[in-house]
Amino acid sequence: MASYRISEAARLLGVSDDTVRRWVESGALPVLATSPAEIPGDALAARAVALASAPRDPSDVLSSARNRFVGLVTRVQADGVMAQVDIQAGPHRVVSLMSAEAVRDLKLAPGSLAVAVVKATTVIVETPKD
Repeated sequence: MASYRISEAARLLGVSDDTVRRWVESGALPVLATSPAEIPGDALAARAVALASAPRDPSDVLSSARNRFVGLVTRVQADGVMAQVDIQAGPHRVVSLMSAEAVRDLKLAPGSLAVAVVKATTVIVETPKD
């Protein structure tokens, strides 16, 4: 299972290191018994989903975005040949449909760090090299 240092968790959630430390101290985020302290990826992914209440876009216009969204995998649902992967990137939830084989090859699981690359209607998921 993936785990993240406090500074990495803060960057992924878009908050300060101190905020993450306060969440750990209050019990809102668990830590592993490691030195330095690390937060389990699945707990971090759950926190990212809880924080993802983005305000509505007041401009009410359609847009064609071609972007890279760095975030955490929050759900993987594999069924036979295909799979659905949900990524929480700050306030953005990105969903990718891909082969179950790709999910296994990329070792995607809740809490994994991933990048959703969006071009038109295709979402490509990347993971960092170890």
